[in-house]
Amino acid sequence: MALTESRYDASELPDLLPVYYRRLFPYPQYFRWLSYGGVPKNYFQNREFSFTLKDDIYVRYQSFNNQNELEKEMQKMVPYKIDLGAVYSHKPSQHNSVKSGAFQAESKELVFDIDMTDYDDVRTCCSSADICRKCWTLMTIAIKILDRALDEDFGFLHRLWVYSGRRGVHCWVCDETARGLSQAARSAVAEYLSVVKGGIDTIKKVQLTRNIHPSIEEAIIVINGYFEEYAVNQQDLFGTKETWQKILALVPDLQDRLQKDFLKARSSAERWKMLQSELDHSVDSQRSMKEIKLQYCYPRLDVNVSKSINHLLKSPFSVHPKTGRISVPIDVKNLDKFDPFSVPTISFLCKELDHKIEDERVNADTENGAEPEVKRRTRGKKYEAGSPVVKAILNNTSVDHFSQNGLSSFFHIFLS
Repeated sequence: MALTESRYDASELPDLLPVYYRRLFPYPQYFRWLSYGGVPKNYFQNREFSFTLKDDIYVRYQSFNNQNELEKEMQKMVPYKIDLGAVYSHKPSQHNSVKSGAFQAESKELVFDIDMTDYDDVRTCCSSADICRKCWTLMTIAIKILDRALDEDFGFLHRLWVYSGRRGVHCWVCDETARGLSQAARSAVAEYLSVVKGGIDTIKKVQLTRNIHPSIEEAIIVINGYFEEYAVNQQDLFGTKETWQKILALVPDLQDRLQKDFLKARSSAERWKMLQSELDHSVDSQRSMKEIKLQYCYPRLDVNVSKSINHLLKSPFSVHPKTGRISVPIDVKNLDKFDPFSVPTISFLCKELDHKIEDERVNADTENGAEPEVKRRTRGKKYEAGSPVVKAILNNTSVDHFSQNGLSSFFHIFLS
């Protein structure tokens, strides 16, 4: 059954979520991840969970002693959204009974949030919460740039990239050193990775020094692999006066002359070649070209999400209520193949479950009164994590870097 065969209807969500949390949510693997092998004492027990319920009822400071408690509460409350917070000094569920000032956030993954709406000034195909395959290239570039920097510049090994379910991506850096970073250290990392700066009224949002930092040079290498196809063909940034004027505003010394040449040109490709030729004469002009590429394609982080240790972030395997899509892990090794529109919806998964049940019912040998296999398998609370249905959730994932320090591969667990 193709994913497109199952249209998502938000009005069905109240009926689908109980099935998802009862039969499909990967509790054992989820618990194992958040416990980190049980090595840090009370790590899972002191973790904050936040549930957004139907009608936007917001329930913070939830915590659970074990996997069983988590399962029961999720199946009881049926959250429309799950957010993960910090690991605190005390159980978050008891925060009101803790002495004032004693309840402190002590640990959390270093997280990054990239939202497509922050690129609205540099994309022409969509705006606001809308995305398409043309602008999704920006997310691909962002992941490649940040993943390299987190690996090579900071030495972080355990990086989990997750599709948000709608218009962006999240990164969870799970190394022990990353989880223990102070707020000041998190701020320093976020600032290091921030290149595009300034609000909507700022024309030039990237200012490079004469000696460009090696990390930025590495980012430009990534962007170069996409820029012409993205800018000229996918976004047609040189196709209209309105869009090319934004680019020329970044090179004011050449703006008037190029404006006249652009008006004479017959195509986007021709204007792009004009700009390339004009900005290839000196080191300074080449730097201007790099600034253009960075302004249009460098990752735009929500730095406040990264800086604060107690900031909440949407949990992997949440269901996005607007799209119905599951927040699935992304396989960085096959990043160019990731398609957000092929991510399964909760409707698709539940219908797949129904089809599987029906197929087994039809094929079951009940002539001698034997209990059909499907009845036995669906009598419990959930499907096994290795079942084809659960694997459908992870059709964009693969083994990643979660093999050390008692933390088994977050992906391998699901696919084994």
